[in-house]
Order: sequence, then structure tokens, then C-alpha cells
Amino acid sequence: MRKLCPNFDRDDALETVLEVPIPDEMFANMGGGGGGNHHRWQTMRAWMKSVPEDGHASSLPQLAGRNAELQLLLNVVGSPLVPFPVPPEAVNRPIRDCSIEASTAKYIVQQYIAATGGLAALNSVNSMYAIGKVRMSASEFHAGDESVAASGNGEVGAFVLWQKNPDLWYLELVVSGCKVSAGSDGKVAWRQFAAQQSHASKGPPRSLRRSLQGLDPRSTANLFSDAVCIGEKIINNEDCFILKLEASPDVLKARSSSSFEIIHHTIWGYFSQRTGLLVKFEDSHLLRMKARRDESVFWETSMESEIDDYRYIEGLNIAHGGRTVVTLFRYGEGSANHKRKMEEEWSIEEVDFNIWGLSMDCFLPPADLKREQEGDEHSIR
Repeated sequence: MRKLCPNFDRDDALETVLEVPIPDEMFANMGGGGGGNHHRWQTMRAWMKSVPEDGHASSLPQLAGRNAELQLLLNVVGSPLVPFPVPPEAVNRPIRDCSIEASTAKYIVQQYIAATGGLAALNSVNSMYAIGKVRMSASEFHAGDESVAASGNGEVGAFVLWQKNPDLWYLELVVSGCKVSAGSDGKVAWRQFAAQQSHASKGPPRSLRRSLQGLDPRSTANLFSDAVCIGEKIINNEDCFILKLEASPDVLKARSSSSFEIIHHTIWGYFSQRTGLLVKFEDSHLLRMKARRDESVFWETSMESEIDDYRYIEGLNIAHGGRTVVTLFRYGEGSANHKRKMEEEWSIEEVDFNIWGLSMDCFLPPADLKREQEGDEHSIR
């Protein structure tokens, strides 16, 4: 991972610290041309510029030719959110008047807390950051219901994640020159691609799904504390308990709009009976696009993340690798059935906790989103 960029303006100047470290493979794929590493760094610097000096994306060929395919990958696979807000301190709730399925789930969550370091260790964390590498690939849309598979060697990239609590986080992800920034300030979650206007997510602020893929055990425990145990299943030769959660109708309504409706959003967690650890995280949601003449097109998205390579960092058992598979399925009246698959393999290169100086200013939304929010508030008043 390359973390420093040479200063090309002055030979005696200090190197610049990159906001997102660059994997060596991604750096090599930039192409040396006649200028070798110098040309690669210049290409990388152009990629990293969120907004060109004249304010127009068309002023740089790399930005003008930005691949919509990469943006879809970064949106769907790289920076999705969980269905609903993570309840605070849910693991401390007593087991009272619970069904057998709910009380079993709470017992499984307690085993997970013990397996990831214990409640005292989890509560000692007030912030974290992580640096990781990713490789993403995707298939084309295929007609019909046949199974599909992602093709090619994939696109290489890296991410940096800062988090203070489940609703206070900031992510920067760069894959093959395409960059997405996403975050939440505790009031609104947002996403922004380079040289484009930021967009707020509908509904209440929610956690980044990537955090719950083995990076944030406390939030994972709080999330599944309200789950029910629906059975058992073997995952990669491990006997696992299955915990299930459904998004409430109020949350689904808050995330819907006049042009689309989220019909359901369900998550499942698979916890190893041997180790107590989360080994698979799965969610599925169904969205109905409201078309003309009362016709509807449905989009069903299923995500399955297998989580492994747990290692202890400062007393916490953190997952350092995994693989996510996303299946998009489109069907409906007047629309032929189409299916597509996307994949991501990730590894954690660096993680640390209780970061000094990580203030609220680190999680402020982009200026254009803030202006839009302020405009909405004035219009309401």
C-alpha cells in the first residue's frame, strides 16, 4: 500500500500523505508510459482531484470519461447502508417477556460478545479507523432467470473508514480511479462521487454495512439484539445459528419516495456454534419503481458477505477479510426479467481504536448538501 505521494512542484518539499492509500497493483495498472513512476503519480493525482480547478468535470479526460459501471459498483457493493439505525446499548436490555426465538437470539448475541473480546472491551472503544484493499468485479445483465457469475480479473482499490459511533462515520473508497465519499453526521447519511453533487439518503441516518462485516462488534451485537433465531445452517463446514431482523413499516415508508417504494428489507446473521463469531451477513430488499400506466418494475437486491480471518487487535477480535456477492434481479409488468451479479473481495490492512482528535468536524457533510439542508429548513419555517 502506497501512503505517500511525491511533491512534483518542489524537489526539496515533503511528500504528501494520501487520503486513501493506493494498493501497489492499482498503482502498477495506471501505466508508466514514457514517464515511468512520475507519469503514474501524475495520473493518480488527477484521479484524486474531486473537483477540477475550473469546477467542470469535463476539463479532465479522466473525469469526463468516468465509467458509470464503476460508480454502480461503488454504490451497490462498496458503500451500502444497513436497513435501519442500530439501537444504542441494546445488549444491556434484560430478557423479559421474550419469545423463545427472541431469547435464544439474545443468548447467541451474548456468546458473540464474549467471542469478540467481552462487553468491557467493546465498551472501551469510542472511535476507530480502518484501511483496507478491495477487488470488485461484475457480470453483464442477463435475460431470464438463469444463474450468472461475475467475470474478469476485477477492479482494484482501497478504502479508509473513520467511525465514532454507528451513526457517525466517514468513508473514502477509490477503485480504478473512481472515488466515492460517504458519511453520516448523526442527522443525515450522504454519498458523493468525485466532481458530482452529493446526495442524502432517504430516511434516518444509518450505519455503513461495511462496519458490520466484522469491524464493529459492538454495533453488530446491538443490531442483532432485537433479532429472532429462526434455525441452523452449515456455512463453510461450520454449524451456525441464523438470526433474522426485518425493517419496520415506518422505516420502509421513511426510505420510500413518490417514485419508488421499498416493500421489505430483511437481514440475517449466521453465527458459528463453535466460535460464536459472525461468519456470514446477508440482507435482501425489494423495491418497486412506480412506472406509467400503473405498471411497476421491481428490483430485488440480495447481498451475501462471508466473513473470516479474525484477529485480535487491542483485545478485540476483528475480521480481516471476506467476500461479498450481490445479485440484482429486475422484473415486472412490461419489463423482461434481467439478472446481474457483482462481487467484492476485501482485506483489512490496518485498524486502530480510540483515535485522538477525531472530532465532529471530521464527519460534516459536503458544503452543497449542507446548503440544501439549510434551504429545506428555511422553506419549512
